[in-house]
Amino acid sequence: MSASLQSDPSSTTGGLVEVTRDAYGIAGVVQLTLNRPDAFNAISEALLGDLQAQLSAIEKSAARVVVLAGAGRAFCAGHDLKEMRASPSRDYYQALFARCSKMMLTIRRMPQPVIARVHGIAAAAGCQLVAMCDLAVAADSARFATSGVNLGLFCATPAVPLSRSVSQKAAFEMLVTGEFIDALAAQQRGLVNRVVPLDALDAQVAELASSICAKPREAVQAGKALFYRQLEMGIDAAYQLAGQTMACNMMEASALEGVQAFIDKRPPAWPS
Repeated sequence: MSASLQSDPSSTTGGLVEVTRDAYGIAGVVQLTLNRPDAFNAISEALLGDLQAQLSAIEKSAARVVVLAGAGRAFCAGHDLKEMRASPSRDYYQALFARCSKMMLTIRRMPQPVIARVHGIAAAAGCQLVAMCDLAVAADSARFATSGVNLGLFCATPAVPLSRSVSQKAAFEMLVTGEFIDALAAQQRGLVNRVVPLDALDAQVAELASSICAKPREAVQAGKALFYRQLEMGIDAAYQLAGQTMACNMMEASALEGVQAFIDKRPPAWPS
């Protein structure tokens, strides 16, 4: 399938963020598509507000997986620089970046795994979105950059998730050169998980989302929370938290069934 995304009767279309429920025909998968194709899906204030609202609603829902995509020829070209340049005040910029950081942290803190579906370019805050998502699948023609330095603006906020996704030297090189890297380089550096031809992009996203949805909800959601919390801790505290998490997980009905199924040498029948 091409970069134009498949339609679904439960989709909400026409807005700055299009919503597709049960995306790819998979129950529990919600796709959010940035919908400013003429502007390469640059993040305007209005788009930022809509994306925050959708993520906050999904966070509290029964959705299992979120896919973040872009309409048209690109994933996301970053912030809307024309809009930003029209309001040159420090208070405005601080408020804007605070709102953007809140949205990025919502992706990290929501219980559902979030997959970036990347085609075209992912630049500046668009690259930040990719780095902030839990997983990323890219077309082999996709390109990535933290290109603000080319305009005299160091990509400080994109540096936060980028430096936590790739090695320090790889991140710093991207930040101080502003140069684009291709999808294979992004995969080698750890920015994306999988790279496929553009016409296989939807199938690969669907395969990854389906694999996650096949696992018990409680284990996936507790695992995501634990994964990021322990990264910010010292090793002793991380092991303590991990042990507590596993002990709680072992008491869940899904874990009890999964272990018993392994002992019985049969497929698990996950509790609904």
